[in-house]
Amino acid sequence: MKPLVVDLDGTLIKTDLLMETANRFVTRNPFRIYKILQWLARGKVHLKLELAERAGVIPASLPYHEFVVDWLKEQKSQGRTLILATASCQALADEVAGYLGVFDSVMGTDGDTNLKSHAKRDRLVERFGHKGFDYVGNDYADLSVWESSDRAYVVSNDSGLVKKARNIGNVEHVFETGKPGFVGSMLKALRPHQWVKNFLVFIPLIMAQRYGDVGSVFQAVFAFLVFGMTASSVYLLNDLVDVEDDRHHARKRKRPFAAGNLSLLHGWLAWPIVLLAAFGVSLAILPIKFVGVLAVYFGLTLAYSFRLKRAAMVDVITLAALYTLRIIAGAAAISVPLSFWLLAFSMFIFLSLAFIKRYSELRVAAERDKQKSLRGRGYSPDDLEAISTMGIGAGYMSVLVLALYVNSDTTAALYRNPHLIWLACPVLLYWISRAWLITHRGEMHDDPIVFALKDPMSWAMVLTLVVIFGLAKIT
Repeated sequence: MKPLVVDLDGTLIKTDLLMETANRFVTRNPFRIYKILQWLARGKVHLKLELAERAGVIPASLPYHEFVVDWLKEQKSQGRTLILATASCQALADEVAGYLGVFDSVMGTDGDTNLKSHAKRDRLVERFGHKGFDYVGNDYADLSVWESSDRAYVVSNDSGLVKKARNIGNVEHVFETGKPGFVGSMLKALRPHQWVKNFLVFIPLIMAQRYGDVGSVFQAVFAFLVFGMTASSVYLLNDLVDVEDDRHHARKRKRPFAAGNLSLLHGWLAWPIVLLAAFGVSLAILPIKFVGVLAVYFGLTLAYSFRLKRAAMVDVITLAALYTLRIIAGAAAISVPLSFWLLAFSMFIFLSLAFIKRYSELRVAAERDKQKSLRGRGYSPDDLEAISTMGIGAGYMSVLVLALYVNSDTTAALYRNPHLIWLACPVLLYWISRAWLITHRGEMHDDPIVFALKDPMSWAMVLTLVVIFGLAKIT
């Protein structure tokens, strides 16, 4: 039985170790990104070696093609010799091989040769002879290797690649990866469904009762779209920063970058393009104050992604501030003064929701392993009770702010019968109490906004609040 040679990037794993190490280096050293260009200027081999040494990978966290791994274990059990041959750095390939424990030897890029395509073919022919090995690959660069192998195994959904491989005449089997298409994966990574959070920019328009002003509505709509684009660019960047932590999360490991369904390189190209488009539209259409708030929002999200989310308490306060900034941006978009009551209410209610998010994540982590803290966050299972207490308290504080708002001069000027707004207080108390009760039962989605969108009772509460404020306005 001839030895079976297996490629690594894209074949054994769904991702690429060069991009994995580059992503790891940049997210840990964002102000040293220029180093990558310096190393690349000295050649791709030098770049791979530097990144391997300074960043490395954690083999257990990589997204593998499990069907390939299972098949290799079966081949190994039949006494077959398995060789891992890759263009990735030799040291990284050794780590992956050691983790899987099925390979007899490893061939990787060293200080002289980038072991890819013709270089890989020549090394294999020198060692095993022409047609002296079988080869498993996934890319066009593997065509030359397949030409010199006895039997070819293709791991790909690319019909063009499969056709070219079959033309060689030695394809034994084609493994379909089941990998989603690029467009679908990118849309999933952009998370347009999360744009619903940006409806907060319409709150100042509604509270100022400017919904009859076409110009203001027009500005608010563009503010919504721009915030959505900015948020999507942030989601992309945040997923790149969090990719390793996400791979250990029960739900987040299915995200496109974490699952290996979308190249990390595509993420690093896409997020600045989306961000620049958002700022371009805002500069062309919206007031400069809005652009300033948008810049603050993006700057704060950067700080959150790289540092603040790892600091207990700072992370939830930042999340609440990011939601409140959407309301501030909505006011800036239509040039209305900010309401103290609205800002105070939003800060407390969103702080409560942020605590729900952390509580849900921590509860799941505690159930999986009671001895470990929440990965990538500054909490431990012992913090559950404190998080619950502070979160419920923040939610009830938002109701207190609403109650005080009823007796304010601002309310008297906007509503004919402002005392009817008192009815909104028990409605909000019920919703907050119910949300926390569901959270304590472990039934809350770790994003409470997403949960509320799918919850009929939450929609009923929103409709009730709309009726109450409507009656206060017209009666």
